[in-house]
Amino acid sequence: MKKWFVLHRKEWLEMTRNYKVIWIPLIFVLFGLMQPITSYYMPEILKNASNLPEGSVIEIPMPTSGEVLAQTLGQFNQMGILVLVLAFMGIVSSERKSGMLKAILVKPVRFSSYITAKWMSAVLLSVGAIFLGMLASWYYTVLLIGDYPFMNIVKGTSLYLIWIMFLLTFTVFLSTFLKSSGFVAAFTLLLSILLTLLTSLFEKYMEWSPAQLTNAAASLFISGKLEGPLMLPLITTVILTALILYLAATRKSSL
Repeated sequence: MKKWFVLHRKEWLEMTRNYKVIWIPLIFVLFGLMQPITSYYMPEILKNASNLPEGSVIEIPMPTSGEVLAQTLGQFNQMGILVLVLAFMGIVSSERKSGMLKAILVKPVRFSSYITAKWMSAVLLSVGAIFLGMLASWYYTVLLIGDYPFMNIVKGTSLYLIWIMFLLTFTVFLSTFLKSSGFVAAFTLLLSILLTLLTSLFEKYMEWSPAQLTNAAASLFISGKLEGPLMLPLITTVILTALILYLAATRKSSL
């Protein structure tokens, strides 16, 4: 366990040196701020940007607080996932290319400890960044749009984070055997897009899909209650995440 904490500390030191601990949370906070501010000032933006005849009135209904927060979650599910995948696509493959992986494994270090330490560091940083982003969005939504229960933010974001953990685990898994970080990013983003698209098109047959967790979180933000399938995609996602992490941690022989 002591060696695991040493590896985990090494990952945080590396993320500090390349400023991931700064720019990843900062990006999510900016995404979180953009949605409520844009929603609030959209009528003024359109009024000043359009060439409508004098006297024209633009009436855009103000979205509810829940709708703004759900839109923020949608931003995270598009641009946010892209940011995280690009940030961690070389989490293993880059060290294998540089020879750092062999240098680490020459020491009495288990490969499973090496992988799980990397996985945990990526998950903790991503979880913290997303929570900060949602907190920023919640604060400005309450300030500009209207009051909203804080516990719904905690519940909805927690559901969404399970989906993010699944994608991060898949990224780590691919990075253990693909030499190209670009391929790691491409395949992870493709999986995210396919699951999201298929879940929306064939909802009846995709009730097990991990992407359902995003829909559940969005429904909680909008209506204040969970709608649609929850337990099946939750159990499926946890099992798949554990299985993929196990496969990633047992690929030493192929490196």
